[in-house]
Amino acid sequence: MPGAVIVHHARYKTYPGDVTGYVFYSCLVASVGGCIFGYDIGLTAGLTSTESFLIMFFPDIYRQQKEQVITNQYCKFDSQELSLFGSSLFLSAAVASLFASLMARTFGRKWTLFSAASAYVLGACMGGVATTFPILLTGRLLLGVGVGLCIHASPLYISEMAPAQQRGMLNILFQFMITIGILSASLANYFTAKFIGGWGWRVGLALGAVPGGVIALGSLAIPDTPISLLSRGETETARAVLSQIRGIGPDDVRQEFDDLVSACEESKAVVNPWRELFIGGRYKPQLVFALTVPFFQQLTGINVIMFYAPVLFKTMGFRQDASIVSSVITGLVNVFSTFVALCTADKVGRRALFLQGGTQMIISQILVGTFIGLQFGLSGTGAISEQYAMCIVLFICVYVAGFAWSWGPMGWLIPSEVYPLGVRSQAQSITVAVNMCFTAFIGQIFLTLLCHLRFGLFFFFGAWLLLMTLFIAVVLPETKCVPLEEVSHVWRKHWFWRKYIVDSSADARGAEMRKRIALEMS
Repeated sequence: MPGAVIVHHARYKTYPGDVTGYVFYSCLVASVGGCIFGYDIGLTAGLTSTESFLIMFFPDIYRQQKEQVITNQYCKFDSQELSLFGSSLFLSAAVASLFASLMARTFGRKWTLFSAASAYVLGACMGGVATTFPILLTGRLLLGVGVGLCIHASPLYISEMAPAQQRGMLNILFQFMITIGILSASLANYFTAKFIGGWGWRVGLALGAVPGGVIALGSLAIPDTPISLLSRGETETARAVLSQIRGIGPDDVRQEFDDLVSACEESKAVVNPWRELFIGGRYKPQLVFALTVPFFQQLTGINVIMFYAPVLFKTMGFRQDASIVSSVITGLVNVFSTFVALCTADKVGRRALFLQGGTQMIISQILVGTFIGLQFGLSGTGAISEQYAMCIVLFICVYVAGFAWSWGPMGWLIPSEVYPLGVRSQAQSITVAVNMCFTAFIGQIFLTLLCHLRFGLFFFFGAWLLLMTLFIAVVLPETKCVPLEEVSHVWRKHWFWRKYIVDSSADARGAEMRKRIALEMS
């Protein structure tokens, strides 16, 4: 098929050096940014179903839940106010991400991570000690600022630090940490629910300061990326950092350093990155993926499963403790399945994981919807049998596994590696903002959709999965093992995107700069 473009990586440069312990440590610290995002996804579900929390901050909603008698299994726990509280973090993250590009470009990726972690730690502490709703909300908005800045800077930092041949593996550490965060939150929900006195939710909120503190302290011990240092005029520091992270001498990194200098000089020709991204026409392929990848990632329905797992399982007839245990099981599946992507992304490529995982998720969504439909029908009445319950949990786990090695890690990896330096930070802001806005939007309408679409909701997400899998099959080029400085050539060779690539005067200036720099350094 025309979309199945094979990239012959021998055409692209390979640089000396491998993954050193220093690179792995630096990328590991940055990847913890995913942990704080995952922790909030997992924690919110348990938090908004905790009685003592609801009594203190949402007494009217708690009273309504107790007074309301609903026999329809599809229409439980529907409160727009409570959903909006859960979504407020993601809306805050979306706003913060738009400022993150300026911060990352001015102060570097490293200090953006430190600022994000500081905001997150403060927000977690405020949430843990909150006695009034304004303090609770302020803490949650600060958590959102931390998440927005972190998930902007973390994937960029990892992609710019990693050698091209192992960029996929190291970048997937970010998604792996998201799964660790979700699992940790599920475990926190389970154990803190047993605290006598109803104050366990405070411990769950405050524990978010742990991964935040790891990032804050760890970021003080890692360098900024060479390309970020170069873009801020710190040439010699950039050369020393590149030599250090590759584990070889300054002379051995000369080729890679020269290419970074060339890319940096070319990026300076981009006077207004936002204008170039949206109006200039040079970056149409990158802009399409900046918008569609995070949009599609949310329409897989994964955050619905993780965000509302306890509520969803309880709706299907599980007991309260059984529903939390089931969400812990799906969290474990998520963690271990991410290892598949971590081990194979740089071997089989990004496209193969997208297509296989997408197909697996489509089948799982259809089967889950069918099982629930057969049990509850359109009326939503009835009780679920143990056999049906196990089948539903099984196929939800199959679905989560498919996501964990496809749209989960690839949804962060692809945007972080396809943007040229001149617009990389701005495009990443768009990716994060779209992701956060749709996370909030889907979270806000999920319970309403479940009530109205019933089991058809799973077919709804299955249809979107089919569409996005076809989209990937046709228009996504393979980018495994391609140096960041040369990814732009991949678009020029792609059967579909090459006709949309505009060679502007900036390209010509960039070519001249590369020639001049090469002559000066030879």
